[in-house]
Amino acid sequence: MTRVKLLKRSKMQNLSYPIVRMRRNRQAKFIRNLVQENHITANDLIYPVFVLDGTNTKEDILSMPGQSRLSIDLLLDVLDEAVKLGLQGVGIFPVIKDNKDNLATECYNPHGLVPRVIKAIKTKFPDLGIFTDIALDPYTIHGQDGIIDENGYVLNDITNEVLVKQALCHASAGADYVCPSDMMDGRIGLIREALEAHGYHNVGIMSYAAKYASKYYGPFRDAVGSAGNLGKADKFNYQMHPANGDEAIREIVLDIAEGADILMVKPGLPYLDIVYRVKEASKMPVAVYHVSGEYAMLKAASQNGWLDYDNTLMETMLSFKRAGADIIWTYSAVEILRLLK
Repeated sequence: MTRVKLLKRSKMQNLSYPIVRMRRNRQAKFIRNLVQENHITANDLIYPVFVLDGTNTKEDILSMPGQSRLSIDLLLDVLDEAVKLGLQGVGIFPVIKDNKDNLATECYNPHGLVPRVIKAIKTKFPDLGIFTDIALDPYTIHGQDGIIDENGYVLNDITNEVLVKQALCHASAGADYVCPSDMMDGRIGLIREALEAHGYHNVGIMSYAAKYASKYYGPFRDAVGSAGNLGKADKFNYQMHPANGDEAIREIVLDIAEGADILMVKPGLPYLDIVYRVKEASKMPVAVYHVSGEYAMLKAASQNGWLDYDNTLMETMLSFKRAGADIIWTYSAVEILRLLK
């Protein structure tokens, strides 16, 4: 086909051509920078960390290259660099090796690992936001996020009683936000009522409002040591089915009514449509969790020379922002902060 015929066909398809040429705003770096719609900044990031008891203790996580379980003293060293680079928040996930039981009683021990971590971070970095995981799986012998009956079914209301105790324990230690990740019905309202009753009016709740029963959590369970306890069991009787989207909207409506301050979607990349829908439906601050499996895939592919890690990582972060996320939880937070500098 001749060039003239091609031009005629193009004009028929787009009558504004050549007046409108979309490539004008792509032709040079300066204009691409000026018209860029979404940006990643240090203000977007929360860094999830794995903490264990002891001193000068570091255990590399094989399924999460570059990540480690750290004792409090070593964690403070890592956070020192991150805070200087502009980190806004840290998410605390404990590695509990002892004191596990069927009732997760260690989760609300005021002298336990998490309260000590909170106090140590607040002492050294008073302006760093602390976000704590409210869930029982690191503390239970069976690895489930709640109290189970004789058939292994997670009991909703009894679990909520323990979650309330855990949230109050973290608030008392100085947590800025408690983040229930369990997906029990009604737990946001009960936690909010308890926080208010005990005077913790400014302790926020970031709700894992749409958390899916995903296979992308595998490396995380290795990291906190719940994988072995969970065995072949799953969490489908309380976390959401990956096939469902409308259900996520019902979940966020309930959590908003119960007093959630921020909503979270987890995982991230496979659920960008849910991030978009949650933001559009709620008009509230929305967080997304770039989970361990997503992190591990990027690392593995880059280690095999299959992709450019830094640029693919930043593209991934931009996809979260484009979908509507205001906050991103990512194990790559320190790497991103370095890239931004």
